[in-house]
Amino acid sequence: MLKSLNNDNKPLTLGILGGGQLAKMLASAAYRMGLNVAVIENQSYTPAGDMTKNDFINGWDNDEDLEAFIIKSDIITLENEFISPAILEKIEKTMSVYPSSKTMRLVQDKFIQKNTFQNVGLPIPIFTSLYTIEDALDFGNVNGYPFVIKSRKFGYDGYGNATINSPEEIKTAWDKFKADSLRSDLMAEKFVYFQKELAVMVGRSTNGETAVYPCVETIQKNHICHSVMAPAPIDKELQMLAKKISLKAVEAINGVGVFGVELFLTNDNQLLINEIAPRPHNSGHYTIECCYCSQYENAIRAICGLPLGSTEMIRPGGAMVNLLGKHDGSGVPRDITKTLSNRDVWLHLYNKKSSRKGRKMGHITTMADTPEEALEKALKAANDLIW
Repeated sequence: MLKSLNNDNKPLTLGILGGGQLAKMLASAAYRMGLNVAVIENQSYTPAGDMTKNDFINGWDNDEDLEAFIIKSDIITLENEFISPAILEKIEKTMSVYPSSKTMRLVQDKFIQKNTFQNVGLPIPIFTSLYTIEDALDFGNVNGYPFVIKSRKFGYDGYGNATINSPEEIKTAWDKFKADSLRSDLMAEKFVYFQKELAVMVGRSTNGETAVYPCVETIQKNHICHSVMAPAPIDKELQMLAKKISLKAVEAINGVGVFGVELFLTNDNQLLINEIAPRPHNSGHYTIECCYCSQYENAIRAICGLPLGSTEMIRPGGAMVNLLGKHDGSGVPRDITKTLSNRDVWLHLYNKKSSRKGRKMGHITTMADTPEEALEKALKAANDLIW
């Protein structure tokens, strides 16, 4: 059993900012390691909050709940990148939080994130900030169409992105973004023609130790990750380069914890960073069963300064398939019997109370002799689930 950071022979309590499925999987790893867990979220009955008595439901913007959460916790991490760095700075007056407020200030605003990567020579698409419609028109004139307008903050799963195919489309996208106060700060990126979307999970400890997982292929549908193949079916040289680039990206932001680095493999076999997630990532769910040490356990080890675990895969191939909501209604499947008859797959349900189309309700993982075989098995098991 781990001892507290104060060496008083009491179990360490891991505080998690956020209560969704990533927090649930972090909590599962924490309990297995003998830790207690505290969760703070701005609602009750969350996937992670349901797992602990230390569930603070009024959110981190509520001073009373935040203070109680801090008192209950020994070390704090987060499950999403949308928490204001000012909240992290408030926590840091009392204890450590990872990733730190300084790291989050380099990550949360994607324009600053891209500048940070550019300054250390990492490969990224051509980009610029946008302050006026004329800025967008100028970018299109110089870099051509299509290009992408992105919100600098609070973009995910396609929210906050618009592909611009002609000058006539700029005003419509501009007005839509400006009507959304959360996503009204904008940037532009040159459109990337890619053959694959890739991702690498990187762990980095408080003492500088690093652990890099295999580069995987992520298969997107409607801007949402549908499935993952591990490792990605690409040349070994590209695998190694993707891992090298991803590690350098995490070091550039002085990241501590586990980070998901998303990349494009362009049509001419170049690697470009798309963005970085300062937390465990959807593309790393496969590591729970397919690697000796999961991304969630390594996230905990990293922020506690413990030795990082092996990122090697147990079998040559692994896969993950997201279980996405198909309709509005109950978050509980009607029948899992046929899925569980696939004896060499793992079913993860997130205990979300309601479903909506495209919402991540769970995932399935499996292993095999090749990534392709693993994906075929995982897809079959996912299709057997009845919602």
